[in-house]
Amino acid sequence: MNKRRWWNGGCVTPVFLAAVAVSRAQTFTTLVNFNVTNGANPTHVSLVQGTDGNFYGTTYYGGAYNYGTIFGMSPDGRLTTLHSFQQSDGAYPIAGVIQGADGTFYGTTYQGGTNGSGNIFAFMPGGALTILHTFTGSDGAYPFGGLVQAANGVFYGTTSNGGAYGFGTVYKITSDGTFTAVHSFDGTDGGNSIAGLVQAADGAFYGTTYDGGANYGPGTIFAVTSGAFETVYNFGGPDGSNPAAGLMQAANGALYGTTYFGGTNDLGTIFAMAPGGNLKTLHSFGGPDGEYPFAGLVQATNGALYGTTWAGGANNGGTILKITPAGTLTTLYSFDADGLPQGGLLQATDGNFYGTTQEDGTSSAGTVFRLNVGLGPFVKTLPASGPVGHVIKILGTDLTGATSVSFNGTAAAFAVNSTGTSISTTVPVGATTGPVQVVTPSSTLSSNAPFRVLP
Repeated sequence: MNKRRWWNGGCVTPVFLAAVAVSRAQTFTTLVNFNVTNGANPTHVSLVQGTDGNFYGTTYYGGAYNYGTIFGMSPDGRLTTLHSFQQSDGAYPIAGVIQGADGTFYGTTYQGGTNGSGNIFAFMPGGALTILHTFTGSDGAYPFGGLVQAANGVFYGTTSNGGAYGFGTVYKITSDGTFTAVHSFDGTDGGNSIAGLVQAADGAFYGTTYDGGANYGPGTIFAVTSGAFETVYNFGGPDGSNPAAGLMQAANGALYGTTYFGGTNDLGTIFAMAPGGNLKTLHSFGGPDGEYPFAGLVQATNGALYGTTWAGGANNGGTILKITPAGTLTTLYSFDADGLPQGGLLQATDGNFYGTTQEDGTSSAGTVFRLNVGLGPFVKTLPASGPVGHVIKILGTDLTGATSVSFNGTAAAFAVNSTGTSISTTVPVGATTGPVQVVTPSSTLSSNAPFRVLP
């Protein structure tokens, strides 16, 4: 297996090497080296920050049975293996976990379970893992991407195979395990989705397929609205090919993403797309600036987008990149023996970025890292939207002694948890869409994104 081209294999020779801007105004720290016993090879994982201030994720291999793990990590890098999968309860979790509005963590396993086709699970640290759904094949198989929780509390996801035509499915599931298959890909409308979904401000869920579509294989972008499915864009190759990652919606309303192949050098692209389907290629990778972006992007508090490439860079071990919404790219870090980042980045409320590498590290089993680029602390809401009266968690780094909470200027009653890492509140009467602000004895913290007040 060629680890640079994990999904399809093969080799691509670049025809053009672009000049690369390199930034050195940051501090990179390896926090954890996986050693198989505590997990191995975190794959398509973006870490999640819990309400307790710790970070959570999964590893594809390793643990007590070598079927992968769920782990927790403190901000200073102390790792705890919370669950070792043993095939019967799932195997090879690829996509990580999310924390639901109820405080429970939810995720998927790529294989395992009764039928070997993967599970959807719920989990609380210190408690038992609960299987919410076992895929049978007809309802989907091999969920590669993770889950996203909608504003109404329902979870949505995709499978890479199975369904009515064998090309994968879009599904939804409630926290009590009520499962509904929403769409079966047939190849012409896309196939083999290996990424999660995003719910945009228009209420629709947007996603990507790695294969299929009108152009015989380069993949698609699709939307699901109230159960109706629409192919929004068909990739053609020069504009990008085979998107492995999901999309994110930036503050300007555009959807941003990456393709694993395609572009000028067939080394991948970064693109922006209006929700209606007008796509623009912002950057074609050329080698020194990275190759094969497997993960998506995250918008930081400074407005720029950050992400990773799996290969390329100065040492051919992958990169961490920054790109403006208009398309100016800067390489922030080039991996070497600490490299091969296949997962995306998380900007935690301390302002730093956290991520994982699939391989390398002291045991060649992957790492967890932190990158400090000088951005300050902030708060984020869980969930990102809700109606008046809805219970909301506000995540932060040091919220002890907070004196006020407001939703776009409207004050709200609140309570700080015992560790000072989250606040419980409800959306107050009179609140409108806008930033959430928390005043503490040492600072005034604003949310990284506007909170959307729903009707």
